[in-house]
Amino acid sequence: MAVTRAQQPVVTTAVPLPVRSRLAHPALLLTGILLVALNMRACLAAVSPMVGEIQRTFGLSATASGLITTVPVLFQGVGAPLTPRLTRRFGTERVVLGAVLVLGAGVLLRVLPSVAALYAGCVVIGVAIAVLNVSMPGLVKREFPDRAAAMTGVYSTTMLVGATMAAGLSVPLEHALGGGWEASLGAWSLLALVAAVAWLPQVLRARAARDGAGVAGVTAAGAAAAPAAPVRPVQGIWRSPLAWQISLFMGISSLLVYTLVAWMPTILADHGMDRGEAGLVFAFSNLVQVAGAFLVPLFAGRMTNQRALAVSMALLNAVGIAVLLIAPVPGAWVAAVILGVAQGGSLGLGLAFIVLRTDSAAGAAQLGGMSQAVGYLVAAAGPVGAGALRQATGGWTTPLALMLVLVSVVAVAGWGAGRDRTL
Repeated sequence: MAVTRAQQPVVTTAVPLPVRSRLAHPALLLTGILLVALNMRACLAAVSPMVGEIQRTFGLSATASGLITTVPVLFQGVGAPLTPRLTRRFGTERVVLGAVLVLGAGVLLRVLPSVAALYAGCVVIGVAIAVLNVSMPGLVKREFPDRAAAMTGVYSTTMLVGATMAAGLSVPLEHALGGGWEASLGAWSLLALVAAVAWLPQVLRARAARDGAGVAGVTAAGAAAAPAAPVRPVQGIWRSPLAWQISLFMGISSLLVYTLVAWMPTILADHGMDRGEAGLVFAFSNLVQVAGAFLVPLFAGRMTNQRALAVSMALLNAVGIAVLLIAPVPGAWVAAVILGVAQGGSLGLGLAFIVLRTDSAAGAAQLGGMSQAVGYLVAAAGPVGAGALRQATGGWTTPLALMLVLVSVVAVAGWGAGRDRTL
């Protein structure tokens, strides 16, 4: 149920989600967050330039090769609802550490010489990223309560930087390491290890804080000094219209992103553009996403409501898709800029909604779990559905027209999600 800020009830029942860590050094904490964020898209983006080689290695069909990128997205949706329970039971710091280590293990599993291991690694990677996707908004909400939207922009930007870096370095790494696609993709497990080492101090500090609170709690002075218990998780979140509006905004925005990630170069090439230039257009669009992901959450945090911002992102998506539909080759670079701002901005705004529409770390974790479960399950249908429509109709007009229809749903959901209310 959504309430205005003036009507918010205060409920104080304890859950084992630690309060803001006063012991954590801000620079150390920020370093850990950024290194974790670098991992959250890198291992997905790194595989895209290698799909052709993987297909040849295992003799996969085009559909089976497409599952290499679809399976992690699908399991991000499957794994997201489990995360709030994990954070309440084990604490956010330990859950993040475990997820980063599991992510590194999934990267290594994916490069073993077996088709079963390839897809199993994709599953593990998807679940690990789901846990991080849901944990990070709650963590940011707890540690930076007065700058949650701005910090959301920082870590969402870092995710996209990691993806851009991985996509650009995959082929050079293959040549430098001399071990084929396996060595190139496996090397990204080192980034996960570095992030885990950088995050370990947060786990140790959280444990020390819990132990200290337990000792202090037996004395009156300790009880007086102990921080207030965090508010309890939101009840009935799956019945909340506001939660569904945020989930639909994230889900359909993500569907548009993943559909164009899968097919934008092909759309341009099918209309006569050189494949090399089509790849450059796509890479440039991804680069522009970084600016959108950084700036839009900053604007969101300064606004009382974000309805106009959400509708603006939907309109930019509509304009960019319309350019691809009407003048794909002459307007390719214009579409790349517009879609880059819209897609990066929609990602950052969707994550900002999670921290702006909740009043606690526990609530942010819950909303993150719901919105990203719905979001990634919806998004996983985009690339497959667009490919099927293209095959059935013989062109890209129908898929792009359907995407324009879906943009209107994004606008309506964003108008509701942008209201100045909290769960």
